[in-house]
Amino acid sequence: MVDDCIFCKMVNKEIPVDIIYENDNFFSILDAQQKIEGHSLVISKKHFKDTLSLSSDLGVDFLDCVKKTAEKVIKTEGSEGFNLVGNNGAVAGQVVMHVHYHILPRTKGDKVPHVY
Repeated sequence: MVDDCIFCKMVNKEIPVDIIYENDNFFSILDAQQKIEGHSLVISKKHFKDTLSLSSDLGVDFLDCVKKTAEKVIKTEGSEGFNLVGNNGAVAGQVVMHVHYHILPRTKGDKVPHVY
């Protein structure tokens, strides 16, 4: 854990959050600064700086958390799909240097740009 990391503080229960889903290694929450209704974050419980630092053996728990979170968000928001986005490094838009992924609910005709 890193003392000044907001996500580590969430894991340590120093900052209360409403958890959408969690397993042994990941948890998900709604993004506090949503531009899209249902925008959620999947966050590792252990501090890793970015995807390249993430331990490969956590893949099953990561995918479990993504799937369970996306299913709940799609149902709640009435979405038809979602984008899964991971920003790695400041140059790529990563603001919090603790590995996390964005789930962006999508519906036909929405104004959200496609992510490639």
